Amino acid sequence: MAALTPISRKPASLVVPSVAAAGAIAGIFIGAAQGSAFLGFVLGGVLLAVIAFVAMQDMLPEKLFRWIILAGFAIAGLLLGGLPALIIGGIFGWFFGWFTYWIYEGRYRSKLAPYLTPGQVLWHFTFRVICGAIFTFLITPIIVVMPLSFNAQDFFTFTPEMLRFDPAGYSLKHYRDFLTNAEWTGAVWNSLRIAPVATVISVSLGTLAAIGLSQAHVPGKRAIMAILISPMIVPLIISATGMYFFYSKIGIVGTYWGVVLAHSALGIPFVIITVTATLVGFDNSLTRAAANMGADPVTTFFKVQMPLILPGVISGALFAFITSFDEVVVVLFIGSAELQTLPWQMFTGLREQISPTILAAATILVGISIVLLTVVEMLRRRSERLRGMSPS
Repeated sequence: MAALTPISRKPASLVVPSVAAAGAIAGIFIGAAQGSAFLGFVLGGVLLAVIAFVAMQDMLPEKLFRWIILAGFAIAGLLLGGLPALIIGGIFGWFFGWFTYWIYEGRYRSKLAPYLTPGQVLWHFTFRVICGAIFTFLITPIIVVMPLSFNAQDFFTFTPEMLRFDPAGYSLKHYRDFLTNAEWTGAVWNSLRIAPVATVISVSLGTLAAIGLSQAHVPGKRAIMAILISPMIVPLIISATGMYFFYSKIGIVGTYWGVVLAHSALGIPFVIITVTATLVGFDNSLTRAAANMGADPVTTFFKVQMPLILPGVISGALFAFITSFDEVVVVLFIGSAELQTLPWQMFTGLREQISPTILAAATILVGISIVLLTVVEMLRRRSERLRGMSPS
């Protein structure tokens, strides 16, 4: 397929300030790493303004000029911070070379409707930049933890060997400790004993509640729904305190079933929301047809309703499982020394012994969460296809 041709070359009054602004933002982070964010802001803006102005003179072919920018940024990174900075500098150089010509050649409008005004185009990309900044802000702490979990030293910071990409600076010893230490394996076992049972209870009660609330004749549906989903709205510390005082009256604080019931209460709202969303497009005439054919309510549920709402049920189950497996506040109130879950053990490790094994545990939890959320997204798309909301 032929490449898209440039729409039109843009004036310097648009290109230079746009590229300079991007350079100034990047300069803040680079300058902060070198000790002066303001100096980085100024130098980044000035440098990229000069690059944009030179690019607009068309003295060199685009590909050659972009390679020069990439090489220049990579060399600057090498001088400032060694091999890791060289790689980061090369990435910055590639991006700014592409971004400069993306603005200058007007390629940013190639996939937009031609009737959009400049203000609408500006908001279109500003919105995406804001979303990208929020995503970066949320995901960066998680990304930082992962390489630190392979640190050969018992530190929570990058060692000089790691920054040089020296193999001696990396090790799997924290993962070995996680898999062999009795404290960590016991905590994992407790989490695996609690989370599945809590998930089953949450799914059973949450699915029944969602089906009941989907009926038109139920009075006070909104009030009931608000009460049922309140555990995910009320601050967790308040819920944990209330559970502690209530469970202490009936004598289940510090017991296995006390923790299971507490986690079930936290998981039910997620099941109700996902199943209710699935029931929005459910055709109730199917259940009436099954009843006309002589099917009892239980058979109708398992043979007619359940196959159609199954994606929502499984999605709710995964959310309930993640909630139980990752929860720490409630288990601190309701649990006991014999029922320390994995998040509790991580919290204890941070507070008492600062064990780097926490980083390995956190990386494993992140991997599990990614797998589960990927399954949720696949089920969501399957549900949409079943309800005819998206093409197959």
